[in-house]
Amino acid sequence: MSTYIAEIDNCDCNTIHEDVVADVRKHMPREESLLDLADLFKVFGDSTRVKIISALLHSEMCVCDIAVLLGMTKSSISHQLRALRQTKLVKYRRDGKVVFYSLDDEHVGAIFAAGLVHVCERS
Repeated sequence: MSTYIAEIDNCDCNTIHEDVVADVRKHMPREESLLDLADLFKVFGDSTRVKIISALLHSEMCVCDIAVLLGMTKSSISHQLRALRQTKLVKYRRDGKVVFYSLDDEHVGAIFAAGLVHVCERS
C-alpha cells in the first residue's frame, strides 16, 4: 500500500462532528436489517449463484436447463438454488413434474443490474 493511500485512510483530528453523527444515527437502519443485508450480499459472493441470477433475468428455467447452460450437474445447481430461495432471491413454481425457477421480484434484477453497471464502469 502506498504512503498516500495510508494517509487518506487515517484521520489525524480528534474533532467529533456531533450534528452529523446524530443526523446519520437517525437514518441508520436497525441492526437486524443490516445483518440481513450483509447475508444477502454474501449470497452474491458466489459466481455460480450470480450466473444463475443472470440467466433467470431472461427467462424462468428448470434445474436441467440451468445445469446445461452452466455446464454443471443438476445436484450442484439445486444446491445453489436452495441458497437463493432461502434468501428470497428466487422463487419456484411446479408444472407437473417440472419445477421452474424465476427471480423472486424486480428488486433482484435491480440489485444485479446495479452491481453489473458498477463493475463494468471500472473496466
